[in-house]
Amino acid sequence: MKLTIKNLKPRNPFVVASLRRAAGAHRQGASTQRQASRRELQREIDRLRPSR
Repeated sequence: MKLTIKNLKPRNPFVVASLRRAAGAHRQGASTQRQASRRELQREIDRLRPSR
């Protein structure tokens, strides 16, 4: 015998959709920003290095 319990309040259909996707602003993480800064710095150093 199965026991079924009715929900007292109806569910909000928009909440499920917003939780499934990454809602809100999308920014780079801290590690990604550090890596980008390192790459940019290395490019700048290579550009300033005298050619042989």
